Amino acid sequence: MKKIFFNTIFLLVFLVSCEFNNYETVDKNKRFREQIKTGNFAKLSDGYTYYEIKNIDSDKTLVFIHGFSVPSYIWDETYYSAIKKGYKAIRLDLYGRGFSSNLDIDYTDELFANQVIDLLKELNIKKADFLGLSNGGRVISKIAYLNPEIVDKLIYVSANSFMSHNPPKDKSVTGKEINDFIRNNYPTISKGQLLDFKYPENFKGWDKKYEDLLQYKGFARALISTRKNHINLDEENSYINNSKIPFFTIWGDSDSAVVYNDFKEKLNKIMPKRKEYFISESGHLPNKENISEFENLLFENILK
Repeated sequence: MKKIFFNTIFLLVFLVSCEFNNYETVDKNKRFREQIKTGNFAKLSDGYTYYEIKNIDSDKTLVFIHGFSVPSYIWDETYYSAIKKGYKAIRLDLYGRGFSSNLDIDYTDELFANQVIDLLKELNIKKADFLGLSNGGRVISKIAYLNPEIVDKLIYVSANSFMSHNPPKDKSVTGKEINDFIRNNYPTISKGQLLDFKYPENFKGWDKKYEDLLQYKGFARALISTRKNHINLDEENSYINNSKIPFFTIWGDSDSAVVYNDFKEKLNKIMPKRKEYFISESGHLPNKENISEFENLLFENILK
């Protein structure tokens, strides 16, 4: 009986170990980059950046910046629509996400902004319209603050740029924090991505696609560090409001991830000059959940 008991325990431990051994096993090294055939890699000052670019001869440039954890594929529909409409369309994976380098430094808004700025320099692009989705809103605010001359328009989509934060004094990330995050969050983090939708039943397989991200070493650290480095962007957003840069905010009418009413008063105070729109029947990702309404607003109104 004892033998059966210990064999059962061993089997359970073995199965759990196998499951967790699938997490963070892949290095984004040279060999890894050589296997990626869908886009390009640029070696920038802080690391390698994966990007895609189409219609390189167009004089209308649209740069897509993704959010907190889902990389550039989150922009699939609008990115391909922009290509069909003749825009020079660029999308990239921010550091720590997708195919771009996972770094052992602080993941700050400034890091991401400089990544985008460096990439545009590499591509010899002088000016562009920027779309920032969710956490990408923080990035485009920082881009406009650091390098306003490259910005034509700023388009915030479900942006979390306007929230208030109390970041910790110690922004370092420990091995224990990483291990705890993987153990406690990785088993359910993919399913949690479906909460971004008002109607998650329409997006079967969305969580499975996210599973691929969990195999990359350093992903957990990137998420933890990014969260710890969320600071208030009141100065940056006030600067934008007082500049000549046109800026727009777009929200899903049923967003439960970035709740508009939580910061509406602050937004009205800091960025009263914005032009604002709400997309019906959509949650945190109106660009995916109500494509026709979102893209009609974007291409036929804002970018005209």
